[in-house]
Amino acid sequence: MTSKWIFALTTLLASLGATAAEPLRVSAIPDEAPTELQRKFAPLGDYLAEKTGREVVFVPVNDYAAVVEALAAGKLDMAWLGGFTYVQAHRRADKVVPLVQRQEDAQFTSKFIANADSGIKTLADTKGKDFAFGSPSSTSGHLMPRHFLAEQGINPERDFAHVAFSGAHDATVAWVASGKVPAGALNASVWDKLVEEGKVDTAKVKVIWTTPTYFDYNWTVRGDMDPALQEKIKQAFLSLDPAVPAQAEILKLQRATRFIETKPENYLGIEAAATQAGSVGFEHAEREGDIGGGGNRPAAHRADVAAIHRHVQQRRHRHTGCGAARPPRAGHARRNSAP
Repeated sequence: MTSKWIFALTTLLASLGATAAEPLRVSAIPDEAPTELQRKFAPLGDYLAEKTGREVVFVPVNDYAAVVEALAAGKLDMAWLGGFTYVQAHRRADKVVPLVQRQEDAQFTSKFIANADSGIKTLADTKGKDFAFGSPSSTSGHLMPRHFLAEQGINPERDFAHVAFSGAHDATVAWVASGKVPAGALNASVWDKLVEEGKVDTAKVKVIWTTPTYFDYNWTVRGDMDPALQEKIKQAFLSLDPAVPAQAEILKLQRATRFIETKPENYLGIEAAATQAGSVGFEHAEREGDIGGGGNRPAAHRADVAAIHRHVQQRRHRHTGCGAARPPRAGHARRNSAP
């Protein structure tokens, strides 16, 4: 009888242990509106939960710096980063690991756009005009456009009337379309998506230049993650098959033909561009908002990091039961901090 009780207790403890696994805490740099990020992630989150056997919790944040800080501090397990935010995270926590990137990210580009009524037709025409980048920490919306402007002999602080930071790629397009600024730069993939979805009038907003290619986005995990879990996540991405309808939808939402492995060496060029621009730290540059002045992003990103911790703790307390046959649907947090 005693042995039966021991066996039953062992089985119960094993069951509790199996279902009490920590959730996979995931976030992404807010390069688009938060509702769009959540829409794009939902099917991917469900897929990763199925492949890893872990609950997947997606926590959107207000700015790029919050994602970098949370990943470096171990408050996130995985994050969708741009090349520059990966460099920042790597400098803060040497052991972060870039796992995969879209095939498209190995040859990424940025677009320079202008309002059709502005008279701007070339990069040289932007001199003396107001100009919008995305987030200060954006690879494709700031760092690499700035890098390529420098190669053309254009210094934004010297040559533009005012420099603005819209905060996101779709916001940059909206600013240019409305005439708030006559020109700006953004991620080529977001531009293509907005055009395909009819969300930008190409008679009013024109592409005036496309940059050379560079490495950009990737999925990065914290360096002390269990190697077996890292491998599960990597293989889940690599095995996404466009011939399977549900997986084809995931790839479509991620604007990917397929995912491929990546490595730290791919981002050395971005790190060099950041160093040349004097912007590797970039904490001082979180000033998204109107031309000529300031937002409240530094305070917001500190609030975001705290919100990530609170959100995961709350979910941990809610999901303490056992016997679940399948990981719960990927969670979607509301925005907990001021914009």
